[in-house]
Amino acid sequence: MKRRKKNQTPKEDVQLDTRAISSDLDGNLAFIKDTLGNGSDLVTRRMILNKKAKISGAVIFIDGLVDKNTVQDFILEVVMVEVPPEDLSISPIYEAIKDSTLPIGEIYELKKMDELILRLLSGETIVMLDNETRAIAASTKGWKDRGVQETTSESVIRGPKEAFTETLRTNTAMVRRKIKDPKLRIDAKKVGKMTVTDVSVIYIQDTADESVVKEVHARLDNIDIDGVLESGYLEEFIEDPPYSPFPKVYYTERPDAIAAGLLEGKVAIITDGTPNVLLVPALFVNFMQSSEDYYQRYDIGTFIRLLRLFAFCIALFMPSLYIAITTFHQEMIPAPLLINLAAQREGVPFPAFVEAVLMEATFEILREAGVRLPKAVGSAVSIVGALVLGESAVQAGLVSPAMVIVVAITAISSFVFPSYNMAIPVRMLRFSLMILAATFGLYGIILGLIALVLHLCSLQSFGVPYMSPLAPLVPKDQKDVLVRFPHWGLLSRPSSSSHQNEKRTSGRKEKGK
Repeated sequence: MKRRKKNQTPKEDVQLDTRAISSDLDGNLAFIKDTLGNGSDLVTRRMILNKKAKISGAVIFIDGLVDKNTVQDFILEVVMVEVPPEDLSISPIYEAIKDSTLPIGEIYELKKMDELILRLLSGETIVMLDNETRAIAASTKGWKDRGVQETTSESVIRGPKEAFTETLRTNTAMVRRKIKDPKLRIDAKKVGKMTVTDVSVIYIQDTADESVVKEVHARLDNIDIDGVLESGYLEEFIEDPPYSPFPKVYYTERPDAIAAGLLEGKVAIITDGTPNVLLVPALFVNFMQSSEDYYQRYDIGTFIRLLRLFAFCIALFMPSLYIAITTFHQEMIPAPLLINLAAQREGVPFPAFVEAVLMEATFEILREAGVRLPKAVGSAVSIVGALVLGESAVQAGLVSPAMVIVVAITAISSFVFPSYNMAIPVRMLRFSLMILAATFGLYGIILGLIALVLHLCSLQSFGVPYMSPLAPLVPKDQKDVLVRFPHWGLLSRPSSSSHQNEKRTSGRKEKGK
């Protein structure tokens, strides 16, 4: 790769012309075509609005971004049929079209070319007149979208099945449909110099922490990038600190999960073009909770939540514990089991650490292959590959059957997490703990655990301690952490995300009272 010379200045970004709209219609059309490279999807319809005064106009839109039926029925047909009187001047014609002729809900008046181009590329139809320095933008967006479907990454047995789509306005409508409070605020932003991606910041006024809302706006405004294609771009810019493997921003495809977060006083960030919606501040306990915890009975939800936390410990520590005990602390194993393990490892040429690394790495490769392969064969290849490789490795004497069982239980436990982005750091830290276990035994695991706890306690998400309400301990918020109280027992919102309007319910009222 060629390096740039020190005295060579980088090429300046091409900025969109901010000139005002000219009164020359032909010049304006030529500028628009030149700016868009005379693209084949640019449609320009010229028309004569006043034959006596020789007043002409044009309707411009991008094919594929607009609803053609709307353009035909409510713009072209109306403008060309509703011809103004012959004695009207240009201004009354413009005003008549803008105020009374176009039966479109959203109408905008444009005076700058850069705004006109942006509106055009956003799926709106432009109406321009000769000898007029203004233009009309009519909302006619109508591109094809995927539609509301069932979520594929966060399945539940009981609860809503709908998921967000790639269309921002559809997503905001799904949130509006669940929270009909007039204090629900949806603030619009545009991020990306070239993509100009629409982003919406959603929160409930007088419920969300104002400092968090201001911080979200400030971090989004400070993003300087050429394009945003998915919410993951925004996540890397706004999370803090950026060098921790643990996620500090929660994302989900489920509208009910976002609505629940908003009711707790959190802030949601919806990005156009992706079904993954961000939610901040995000705490460690949020990644251990599922929407279904609140749809089942509180005792069932508590049991599943505790089972999930137990699986987290297994996925993180089980391989390292096996390595430490079989390598350094054999006295902790009962004699019959120790004899059985020794017999299994008699023909294995590698130590337990090498066994674990080989099996874990193989399983990670199989897992990634199963994700990337087509759905019809992905699951079959991953399952058959794991069975065949495990059985073959045992018969070849490369690994012991006990190690295959340990890796299998660890892998199954890692699938229990409701949030996929929490499973990734667990998979990464598992190898570090295995190295510590192979070097120092149980002492290494304890050192790793202490370092992990210290690291988690040092993290923050938008000014909120990451381990809250466990560290620092908030007694009143313990009703919805390790256990879940009944809904009538959750009297207040979490203090970590809401410092106002904390009351959620008055509790359960007994009969006759």
